[in-house]
Amino acid sequence: MATETTELIHHVLLLLVIVLFTGMLAGKLAALLKVPDVVLFIAAGMLLGPGLKLIHEAGASFTNQFILTLGSALILFDGGRNIRLANLRKVWVTISLLSVTGVFITVAAVGAAAHYMFGIDWLYALLAASIIASTDPASIIPVFKQVKIRDKVRETVESESAFNDATGSILTFTILGILVGSGEGFSLGHSAWEFIKTAVGGILVGAVVAYLIAFITAHERINLFRHYTTIAMLVTAIGSYTLGDTLHVSGFMATFTAGLVWGNSRDFRLNMEEYHAEMTHFSENITVIMRKLIFVLLGSQVNFEILGKYFWPSLAVVLVLMFVARPLTVVASALPDLKARWTWKELLFMMWVRETGVIPAALAGMVASLGLKHTDIISSVTFMAILITILVQASTAGFVARRLGLEVQTDTANHPDPV
Repeated sequence: MATETTELIHHVLLLLVIVLFTGMLAGKLAALLKVPDVVLFIAAGMLLGPGLKLIHEAGASFTNQFILTLGSALILFDGGRNIRLANLRKVWVTISLLSVTGVFITVAAVGAAAHYMFGIDWLYALLAASIIASTDPASIIPVFKQVKIRDKVRETVESESAFNDATGSILTFTILGILVGSGEGFSLGHSAWEFIKTAVGGILVGAVVAYLIAFITAHERINLFRHYTTIAMLVTAIGSYTLGDTLHVSGFMATFTAGLVWGNSRDFRLNMEEYHAEMTHFSENITVIMRKLIFVLLGSQVNFEILGKYFWPSLAVVLVLMFVARPLTVVASALPDLKARWTWKELLFMMWVRETGVIPAALAGMVASLGLKHTDIISSVTFMAILITILVQASTAGFVARRLGLEVQTDTANHPDPV
């Protein structure tokens, strides 16, 4: 037993060294080529995994799932921390519609495409669509670290990527319940309640955890952890996710909300300005590390045999996702929001930027572990969506922003004032 434990430790440590070192090289190359680093992280993973066979980390392994979960939570927290509540209030209608109605539109359009392209039953087609319906914060937030875009657009897309995970996950689990016979069938009332419980519960958990820890950390009379503000921030990020997941609400929504509260602590009369630079430096470094680990591992798990087998129908489904479902989603969600005063250039940019990544990959891996029919098709569609949206859309986000006149040239565009 001791030998097995030692071998596992060595395996994980060697994996970390290989991935992080390769990630540094890829990040340096990305800076030289002026492309989002996640693009080259994925490419590096493909080289290390299917190419050179240096990484053999299964998607269902504890190490992989731990990195996906921890990385996504920390990236989400950092994304929420950099969003101003005052700006969020101006576009809350758009975000709400994108996160709920938009996911249903996406599932309907993509599910129809999967049904007709693969000839599979509607439930399996809708399952595949539900898995890739949500945008991914671990993919999108890093893009906006490098592509400086108007705050209104950036914060809307980042917030959508956090909030729509709940809708996509609930749809996925609802369909799974029907397919595996764990439920009595589809119930609109039950599904609506599950969504409310998961979404609102996640928001409440994140808000309460963040406020309590921020209060005892930064309150002018208590300031119990003032000299440990950065550590308190890390505890908040991980603790809010863990508590949310334990209570069976959206852990990712909880940690994003916690980031919102922590980053806007001044609005709650809690001053952390003294440690703002330290927190920002720590947060940026830890999220860079997690991005390397997440996307190099994702790239290493691409199964080119399955992708080759279902290449053309999978490509067709992803093209429907990008050029039919996404435009319909943005138009249906943004046009009713008259207060936001969206321009067509802003809408076009939001139509283009909708990366798929960590959460869909995790859901696809979970479905594959259940041994359902058509899991090879679902895996093919999921990884095709990840590869195309990240390699094509993420890499061209800066170009599209410049062409549409939405890029902000100041160095402070994505670095809000201290809290």
